[in-house]
Amino acid sequence: MPRLVKCGLIQATNACDPGEKLPIIREANLNKHLEIIEQAGRDGVQILCMQEIFTGPYFCAEQSTRWYEHTESIPDGPTTKLMQEIAKRHKMVIIVPLYEMDVTGVYYNTAAVIDADGSYLGKYRKNHIPHTAPGFWEKFYFKPGNLGYPVFRTKYATIGVYICYDRHFPEGARALGLAGAEIVFNPSATVAGLSEYLWKLEQPAHAVANAYFVGAVNRVGIEAPWNIGEFYGQSYFCDPRGQFVAQGSRDKTELITAELDLDMIREVRNVWQFFRDRRPETYEALTAL
Repeated sequence: MPRLVKCGLIQATNACDPGEKLPIIREANLNKHLEIIEQAGRDGVQILCMQEIFTGPYFCAEQSTRWYEHTESIPDGPTTKLMQEIAKRHKMVIIVPLYEMDVTGVYYNTAAVIDADGSYLGKYRKNHIPHTAPGFWEKFYFKPGNLGYPVFRTKYATIGVYICYDRHFPEGARALGLAGAEIVFNPSATVAGLSEYLWKLEQPAHAVANAYFVGAVNRVGIEAPWNIGEFYGQSYFCDPRGQFVAQGSRDKTELITAELDLDMIREVRNVWQFFRDRRPETYEALTAL
């Protein structure tokens, strides 16, 4: 029998005025997503991923220390605990992208991974933090990740997580494939402009180079007062041949779902033996420079 897994992505507009108090912002965005998560549960979604830092707007558009209070601990914070309850109820794996402060007071852009029985499997911390530039002040908020490129063996599939800017770097995408990832999820917040033409180029290329599925999710809308550009949605799933199997709209809050046949991974790898034909002994220059 084929190994079919129904997966979902939630792309959404910000639900609250960024000038509101942080607890109000968090609650509004959380409630907006909870409605869609319930829809996913009714639709039989088995693995679900939200967009980057889904509990608020893309606050990196400004430099303000108030957003440091938007952090949560992982796994002991309220959102992770709530998602564990929901995951257990729906028998659903959930990838939960949050703004994390660790026990030492260091801030990370993080995604918690919760299995279908509600158990916390671990987390991925965004490794590549973009250069500081107007509209993308991420180095003001996040340290680069320090957990490597873990994969998570869930009830339905072995998955990896790559967050937003990570997608521009093939090295981590390859590391996830070598570690056994069958589906790699990339929660993002990216606007129209220089990177849009790469949105449907780089990640299908990762899928082809590593023969796995990719689920890429981007938020939608223009977020005032910053107005740094249009978050252009177009969340999608692509298969190990780089073909799109489901795509979202450019401007609507919605759930994008696809049924993925994991047997396709072995089928493609039997044809394209990229892992077999690697020459790691020739790659020393990649880390020496």
